[in-house]
Amino acid sequence: MDDPIFKVRNVEKRFGDHQVLQNITLDIHKGDILGIIGGSGSGKTTFLHTLIGFLKPDSGDIEFRLNKLLSYKSAYTYRSVYEKQNLVKKIYGFASQIPSFYEELTPEENLQYFGKLHNLDKDSIEGNKKTLLHLMELDKAAKLPSKHLSGGMERRLDIACALMHDPDVLILDEPTADLDPLLRSHIWDLIRKINKKGTTIILSSHHLAELETLCNRIAIIKEGKVLAQGKPAELKKKFLVNQEITIQTNPGNYQELKKTLEKEQINHTKIEKDRMRIFTPNPEKDLFKIISVLKSSKEKLTNIKLSGASLDDVFIEIWKK
Repeated sequence: MDDPIFKVRNVEKRFGDHQVLQNITLDIHKGDILGIIGGSGSGKTTFLHTLIGFLKPDSGDIEFRLNKLLSYKSAYTYRSVYEKQNLVKKIYGFASQIPSFYEELTPEENLQYFGKLHNLDKDSIEGNKKTLLHLMELDKAAKLPSKHLSGGMERRLDIACALMHDPDVLILDEPTADLDPLLRSHIWDLIRKINKKGTTIILSSHHLAELETLCNRIAIIKEGKVLAQGKPAELKKKFLVNQEITIQTNPGNYQELKKTLEKEQINHTKIEKDRMRIFTPNPEKDLFKIISVLKSSKEKLTNIKLSGASLDDVFIEIWKK
């Protein structure tokens, strides 16, 4: 793997007597979609604000690689994010939970304004504006005052403003908060498109199941500490050993079926109305036992499903431990 473009080392942050971040260490690589997962008050937003240099760590440091900006060809040079704000602004795009665009301006005017903030020339502003309005599907609303945009359009415009200067890294704080499932899906699709263009993406979210298919790496934060980090599949393998077999049978005497399965050393079961869930580290082996028990119990199998652990399961398991 290439050298990281960001090195987070032993970062701590305190507000008064309250310690928000505790000894956070992780690497971020070019092309990553890194998901930051944690409950409310876990330190996600503070971490993102520290990552972009809004906040100075009380101890530790966050460094970013400068080879592109300083034209290094064969060596990487790292600098502190907080100390090099002028350079950080060139490579970061940040969309917070609260929209940063101006409601009285149209999407087109907002993008022009943010382009000028980043000292882009006229041709770059026009080119980037056209590309982003199309990418974010805001073409038809380009000349509409932004205060009249829907919630999904507002979120897309905010991301567009963060991308106006073509940053290497896009940071999104809860990009799908308060959006319905359809709009969330739309935002995730846009994030994939942005990432395919080469942009590294760091985002926080509560929607764990959706991050599982979106992110190539996950960091789970609780009370300011990184409890676990890695690829979703690695985390599931490390923290969960059980897979789930769900069966539906007829006539469905699940209490009796449960007793019979326990005689076969299948002890982790849960009955839910019209189905039974069986948790096992050896689904291939136990499937044969289950089928045999169903035949001897004169239960007709009507439906069966084998499921691996989800990221939600991993999160709950790590959180409890």
